Amino acid sequence: MHAWLCDNPTGVDALTWKELPTPTPGASEVLVEIHAASLNFPDLLIVQNKYQMKPALPFVPGSEYAGVVRAIGADVTHLKVGQPVACLSGTGGFATHTLAPAALCMPLPTGFPMVDAAAFIMIYATSHHALVDRAQLKAGETVLILGAAGGVGTSAIQIAKACGARVIAAASTDEKCALCTSIGADATINYTSGNLRETVKTLTAGKGPDVIYDPVGGDYSEQAFRSIGWRGRYLVVGFAAGPIPSLPLNLALLKGASIVGVFWGDFAKREPKANAAMMAELAQWYGQGKIKPVIDSTMPMAELKAAFAHMGSRGVKGKLVMVN
Repeated sequence: MHAWLCDNPTGVDALTWKELPTPTPGASEVLVEIHAASLNFPDLLIVQNKYQMKPALPFVPGSEYAGVVRAIGADVTHLKVGQPVACLSGTGGFATHTLAPAALCMPLPTGFPMVDAAAFIMIYATSHHALVDRAQLKAGETVLILGAAGGVGTSAIQIAKACGARVIAAASTDEKCALCTSIGADATINYTSGNLRETVKTLTAGKGPDVIYDPVGGDYSEQAFRSIGWRGRYLVVGFAAGPIPSLPLNLALLKGASIVGVFWGDFAKREPKANAAMMAELAQWYGQGKIKPVIDSTMPMAELKAAFAHMGSRGVKGKLVMVN
């Protein structure tokens, strides 16, 4: 097997494509032959030693992938050799093969393409947990989505529309805004061509959005929070822009608003039954055509460094997926 190995987490340039022995699964593991693996923002942070999870060195990055089970451990009963699966295990995906915890493998129904499956779990689980569970989004409410043309942003648009909400999508270019419209956004805002707060005020007739979905952080968070409606819920999803904003808490008081943290990874660990029910619903929605990952492009696994550079340019619309 081959894999991108990180033995010095100083950044993407330190990764090396190496031939390694193909491992044998332990009792509760499966060996997965990887067909596709998606890039997520934590994949960049983890090789820079900036992510909250710091795996032992050396490790193979790549949090999310899809492929075929080629061997199973002695205690594995719900999977079989030859079965297609998707997995989000945190590491191991940027390779031709990996050992995956069997409990984290999602069996794929017939007709679920590997590229879609590799770009599915993280973004849709995050957005469903955020909008449906944490925000308790209701039909007829208005959602403002920041970073709306990215992976989690596009999934949030689709899930909000599936819930019957009105969606205002904010992105950094007219091209990205057009993408958001094409997948269901009711209105769009180009950050770079106007005042975010004033534009949101106009689009909501002064009321403000009921829910704000923010995976970006940085300079636009306070502007967005100042626009929130009465009893609004501000979802803190991530900080793709880098800086972690400081929100003025007096605004939460004046608007009767809630600042709500979204940490799907811990939710999945602490509430496994609720997470399993959510994933089943998401798989059903995929089958019904309500949700489908937006794929920016696919690239060969050996070109991972170029893919990271493309992601860093902020030109990606939806998800980048590496394929073997």
